[in-house]
Amino acid sequence: MSRSRWKKQKRKRHAHPGASPGTLVIEAASKRPALRVISYDAVRFEDRSLNSVAELEPLLKDPVMTHWIDVRGLGDEQTLRELGTLFGIHPLSLEDCVHSQQRPKLENYETHLFIMARMVMLRAAHDMEADQVGMFLGKNYVLTLQDDTPDCFDPVRARLKRPTGQHRKSGADYLCYSLLDAIVDNYFPVLETFGEYLETLEEETVTRPHTGTLTAIHCAKRELLDMRRVLWPQRDMLVGLLREETALVTPSTRVYLRDCLDHSVHVMDMIESFREITSGLHDVYLSAVGQRTNEIMKVLTIISTIFIPLTFIAGVYGMNFNTEKSPWNMPELNWYYGYPITMAGMFVIALGLVYYFVRKGWIFSSVQSEVGPPPQTLAPAKETGQSQ
Repeated sequence: MSRSRWKKQKRKRHAHPGASPGTLVIEAASKRPALRVISYDAVRFEDRSLNSVAELEPLLKDPVMTHWIDVRGLGDEQTLRELGTLFGIHPLSLEDCVHSQQRPKLENYETHLFIMARMVMLRAAHDMEADQVGMFLGKNYVLTLQDDTPDCFDPVRARLKRPTGQHRKSGADYLCYSLLDAIVDNYFPVLETFGEYLETLEEETVTRPHTGTLTAIHCAKRELLDMRRVLWPQRDMLVGLLREETALVTPSTRVYLRDCLDHSVHVMDMIESFREITSGLHDVYLSAVGQRTNEIMKVLTIISTIFIPLTFIAGVYGMNFNTEKSPWNMPELNWYYGYPITMAGMFVIALGLVYYFVRKGWIFSSVQSEVGPPPQTLAPAKETGQSQ
């Protein structure tokens, strides 16, 4: 079985201690922001890429259409400042979007809601990457800021292109819900893959425990703890969004947000279940290793016990005292059949000890479980051809 390779993006972007509030720390390797705007209503749909923030101003003046401004890349401070000025974003919120490893949260400003969420993406069989996305919900727009990495919003983009459906008939609050729902639902395939990995790890723990198994168990526990640290405040963020008294979220959208919260609670339950399984695997590993050690010690002890009398006989007759000097000096050394008699006696003693161990049940024993097989409560009854 392959070892655990669950990975997370860990960018250490943060301001130096003592820096002024609102300081933006831009990595040199970060890509410049790419602006993509999706504008739509019940009839119209437009998807365009912009070269500058100034091109956004005429688009936002349309009060009928809903706009999704998707900013990919956080590598230019000037562009981010211009976005903050255009949408009236507080410098602290802009700083949170740029700085990595933020906790999911919700903040209510006069003209918009600021939502910080974290999403996970499953790249390969056991490669998981986590990244954050900042959302700003306004009256007729949703602004998302994230790194230039693949996200989980492609299903939302595909639904927006359809002329029919709830998205084209709803406003920015429903779009914000759809993005949050995509983030939460994307945890399910990640956790399903994680569950399959735990099943394989459990089988290895029971049948072939070794030091690499213990390392994999600790890695799994750490990954689950990291996901729990992300999802716990994210669930609280959804609860706050439901309870927040704001006109930006309509009552019809709150119904969908409750469903998103239910999904988040379900994901939390899965993580808690996996944590219990992983903790149990550690105990199973210790028990399996202890049982294996006991079996090895049992075999070695039996072998040593069988050879103790044989070693004694071989040692006695290996002293080679001269019988001509004294009649007490091992007269068996002069026997004609002394060697075969001694070997036969040693063989009989070894067989006798093995027979004694078998009768005691110490070796070659097949003891069945006292509790027996599990009850077949769900098995169909056999047809006997007789009426009951």
